Amino acid sequence: MPAASLAGRAVLVTGGSSGIGRAIALAAAGAGADVAITYRANAEGAEAVQRGISALGRRTSAIRLDLASTASIADLGGAARRALGRVDVWINNAGADILTGADASLSRVEKLDRLIAVDLRGTMLASWQAAEMLGAQTDGGVIINMSWDHVLTGMAGENPELYAAVKGGILAFSKSLARSVAPRVRVNVIAPGFIETSFGENADAAWRRTVVESTPLKRWGTPDDVAGAAVFLASPAAAFLTGQTILVGGGAVM
Repeated sequence: MPAASLAGRAVLVTGGSSGIGRAIALAAAGAGADVAITYRANAEGAEAVQRGISALGRRTSAIRLDLASTASIADLGGAARRALGRVDVWINNAGADILTGADASLSRVEKLDRLIAVDLRGTMLASWQAAEMLGAQTDGGVIINMSWDHVLTGMAGENPELYAAVKGGILAFSKSLARSVAPRVRVNVIAPGFIETSFGENADAAWRRTVVESTPLKRWGTPDDVAGAAVFLASPAAAFLTGQTILVGGGAVM
């Protein structure tokens, strides 16, 4: 089997200024890729990630993106290609945060509207643009979208209901897109579980222990765990995989 190398590839990671996106961007650079990232408000984080990529000897760029804006998405592929010369792998990682920060205080309907606009609609618009761009290239390319492992089993609670609906939509959309754009473009999905991002780090200690106890691998996941799956799916090692979903959740969902 080919090694999970991205040497000579150009990778775009949306939402790459922190958390999972940051880990994916740095892992892709570590595997040999030039990497463009996007950010919406965290310019300082984006600059730090760029420094990390540059330290690995790879080309990089940071592009401001508002996934709720059709105009902002429309220029994304062109901006990435201008920065890197080409795009071989397009990773739609960015999403709305309704669990921490200002959006956590939104009403249920406002949260739903935000998730639909950013996560679902934004991912679909970006994926269609990516499919058109990559499909026109001689070597095609790879699209990776982000879902959630519990869309397969469900989880009680208002926020889980919202996430299940939207992230489940991304998963279903990605399977259909994979059929539409094959064989030139591969489309796969990563579905993280409980990952040590800002939400997990600030969660109640008792609930954190409950997560560990209910997870067969007995720990929370890390952004690097997700990044490893992303590099694999982006690489020639996954050349015969499309329309598939990798659950990165320690076995909590199987």
